[in-house]
Amino acid sequence: MYTENIERAKEQFGKLLEEQLKRVEVMKNQGDFLNYKELDTIIIGVCGGDGIGPAITGQAQRVLEFLLANEVASGNVEFRTIDGLTIERRAAENAAIPPVVLDELKECHVILKGPTTTPRKGDPWPNVESANVAMRKELDLFANVRPVRIPEQGIDWTFYRENTEGAYAVGSKGVHVTNDLGVDFTVVTTQGTERIIRAAFEYAKANGKTRVTAVTKANIIKTTDGKFLDIFKEIAKEYQDITADDWYIDIMTAKLVDEKRRRDFQVLVLPNLYGDILTDEAAEFQGGVGTAGSANIGKRYAMFEAIHGSAPRMVEEGRDIYADPCSVIRAGAMLLSHIGYVEESEKLYKALDICTITEKKLVITGRDTGATSAEFADYIMQTMKKM
Repeated sequence: MYTENIERAKEQFGKLLEEQLKRVEVMKNQGDFLNYKELDTIIIGVCGGDGIGPAITGQAQRVLEFLLANEVASGNVEFRTIDGLTIERRAAENAAIPPVVLDELKECHVILKGPTTTPRKGDPWPNVESANVAMRKELDLFANVRPVRIPEQGIDWTFYRENTEGAYAVGSKGVHVTNDLGVDFTVVTTQGTERIIRAAFEYAKANGKTRVTAVTKANIIKTTDGKFLDIFKEIAKEYQDITADDWYIDIMTAKLVDEKRRRDFQVLVLPNLYGDILTDEAAEFQGGVGTAGSANIGKRYAMFEAIHGSAPRMVEEGRDIYADPCSVIRAGAMLLSHIGYVEESEKLYKALDICTITEKKLVITGRDTGATSAEFADYIMQTMKKM
């Protein structure tokens, strides 16, 4: 009765499998993670984006240059400003990332990126792809990393969310077998799982963390989540000084709310869908998703960004100088840690805590009733001078 429907679904599924197996072969030929200690000069690209992006990213660059002044002077670190990732230029060239800009990005080792505009229906721009999505594809940024830090509550979490597999890998390629039956797929590969889990353990090792937690639903989704958990347990054996444990996604969402247990978690590694859900829940403790910095990390490249939008209305109203730079400065703290400047990173995190929570001498309101982003960056640097 359903022979034709089943054969059509099998053909579609076969094509999907071919695509994923080709991707596996590409991953097999990838090298190890870039070792920043082996570089003569670490090149940090600063890409302001559009809207309020250039205003806030410029202030984050000032803060990073302050912290790395000696490294810049010695030639160990170089900052490069990369223009051109604006909606105007992207629209003119009908490209998510203009080719010349992409070439400049690929010459850097790490990128500090401001927000970029993704056109929506009704906007006066062509429907160009998200610059973020394009950058993740072009630079193979498979690990989405989000920290959530609230010292007064004892919260210091870093989430390693797989960026390219799981339920999202082929989210637009499910099969409508009949009008009554639809099927979606979850994809997990050995290579994709190994690299995200190893990245989480390496981060823990480099930053003095003592616990890495895997989050799955392997008791029910036995093949894909089971594979993720099995690989986690094997890799954990290589890191004897780090405690490794695992939790199921449903109870983990509850334990993040548990004031007694949530202080215990440090680094969490998880598939794409669970990571999307859990990081949004975690960000609410910190004040919402707009307060956090974020990183997208691959073996060769890494990109650090504010996760809020470009706020073009603030630019139109001449208020971009009052935009809050904290999210992109937090992203800068993540960047410092990633390239091995852990002490400088911690110093910046502590200054942010002082300036936004404990002391709070300046307040950002987004208008002339509060401090400018430059004044706030000055406040952060002055605070670090006193440490």
